[in-house]
Amino acid sequence: MLFMVISTPRPEPPSVMTAKRKAYWEWLTPLQQQGLCKEVWARTGRGAIALFDVPDNETLHRIMNEWAEIIPATFEVYPLIDPVRAKAYLEQHKG
Repeated sequence: MLFMVISTPRPEPPSVMTAKRKAYWEWLTPLQQQGLCKEVWARTGRGAIALFDVPDNETLHRIMNEWAEIIPATFEVYPLIDPVRAKAYLEQHKG
């Protein structure tokens, strides 16, 4: 299951969050190695956008809670469809 997650951290001074931001990248590394996090981008200014490929909603829930423990934030979550599967769907449902 693919999800794009966009974080918007609380408005803390950047200098206060340096250690937590480093901890975030360290926490993310095993998720990338396991293939649960396909890609992540830092947003200009603050925040991040991550692409997760998880087996179920519970795994995404766990990941987002771990993330919020490191860097408190609000999250926007967008379920995604793989482009190959989206095109296959269209082929099956020609109008």
